[in-house]
Amino acid sequence: MLNVQTAGALAGVKVVDLSRVLGGPYATQVLGDHGAEVIKVEPPGGDETREWGPPFRDDGARRGPSGYYLNVNRNKRGIALDLRKAEGRAALLRLLQDADVLIENFKSGTLEKWDLGFEAVLQPLFPRLIQARVSGFGSEGPYGGFPGYDAVVQTMTGLSSVTGSPASGPVKMGTPVIDIASGLNAVIGILLALRERDRTGKGQLVEVALYDVGLSLLHPHSANWLWGRKMPTLTGNAHPNVAPYDLFATATRPVFLGVGNDGQVKKAFAVLGIPELGEDPRFNTMAARNANRAELTAILAPIFARHDGVALARTLLEAGVPAGPLNTVQEALEEPHTAVRKMTIATEGYKGMGSPIKLSATPASLRKLPPDFGADTDAVLGEAGFDAEAIAALRRSGAIPPK
Repeated sequence: MLNVQTAGALAGVKVVDLSRVLGGPYATQVLGDHGAEVIKVEPPGGDETREWGPPFRDDGARRGPSGYYLNVNRNKRGIALDLRKAEGRAALLRLLQDADVLIENFKSGTLEKWDLGFEAVLQPLFPRLIQARVSGFGSEGPYGGFPGYDAVVQTMTGLSSVTGSPASGPVKMGTPVIDIASGLNAVIGILLALRERDRTGKGQLVEVALYDVGLSLLHPHSANWLWGRKMPTLTGNAHPNVAPYDLFATATRPVFLGVGNDGQVKKAFAVLGIPELGEDPRFNTMAARNANRAELTAILAPIFARHDGVALARTLLEAGVPAGPLNTVQEALEEPHTAVRKMTIATEGYKGMGSPIKLSATPASLRKLPPDFGADTDAVLGEAGFDAEAIAALRRSGAIPPK
C-alpha cells in the first residue's frame, strides 16, 4: 500500500489534464502519486473508460466508474468542461494561469482549431507552461495526425510480428504496453522540461507519439536488424540472442529460466545435476549455446519435467540463477512479495496498483480517490476566480454540465 498523505517530490506542481483513456491518464496518475496537483478535465460525455467494464465500482442503476478507469485516475480532482464552447475554452485559460503542465491526447490539430495552439496562443500567454502531447503518430510525417490505438500501433511498429510462436502466428502483447510506455515517456519528458524551466524560466512542448514509442520498444530486434540485417522469427518464450532463456514445463507449474552469462549457466547446470555441461564446448559460451540451443533444450526439458516448478524456481534463485514460476494474474497479485513491495492498495473502498517508483524521502502516496464525473467542478472553478454567478452562467451556456 502507498504511504498515505506525504507531500511528494512534485508538491507544488499543478497539472491540468485534458487526456482520456490510458496513456495520458497513466502519466498524470504517476505525477499525482508523487505530489503534483492534478485537475482532470473531462468532456461532457466523460472519459470513455468510465464505461469500459465490467467490473464496475458499484452495482445497480448507476454503476459508477469501471475498474479500468479507477486503476489509472487516482490522486486527481475531476471537473467537466466543454471545450467546444468559447466559454469552456475561456475557463480553461483561467485554469492555466497558474498551471505548470498541460497534458492532452487530442487528435493533432484539435487545440489549434480551438485557438489554443501552443506556439500561437498558449506559450505567449503562459511562457512557463509545459504542454505534453500524447498522440498516435505525432503531428508530422505520412501518418501525422492520424488516430492510433495501442494494438494498431503494436501491429504497425513490428511488435506483434515478434510476439507469439510458429503455432500461434503474430499476436499483440497481452497488456497495452505502448500506451503505458507512452505515459511513462510523457512523465520523463515533463520532468526534463521542468528541469530545463528551472534553468531558463521557459516552458516547452513535449510530444510523445505511440508510434515512436512502439519503435523504441523493439530492442533487441531493432539492433539485430540494424547491425546484422537479421530478421526475427517467432520463438514463443525464447530469446533471439540468449540461451537458455525460455519457459520449461515441470511436473507442476512451468518455470522460466533466464540466464545472461556463463557464470549463471554453470550455476543452473549445477542445480539441475548436470555440472559437466558447464565445460562442454557446445554450451560454455553464449555464442555456442545459441548455435546449439535445440540440443540444449532437448537436454534441459526432461530434467525440468521431473521437478516441482515452484520449488525448483526457488532453488535456482537461491543459487543466483534468474528463474521464476509462471503465475496467473491472481497469483502474482496475491504473492507475498507483492505485498512487501507495497504494489497493491486496498483502502477506503479503493483497490489499485501501487507505485513502482520508491523514493526514500518523498515516497508516493494515496491522497485522493479517483474522482466521480465532474465532482470538483465548482470547487476548482471557484479557486480559479469564478464566483457562484459566473459558475451558474457557465452552466447555462452548457460549458459545464448541470449538476
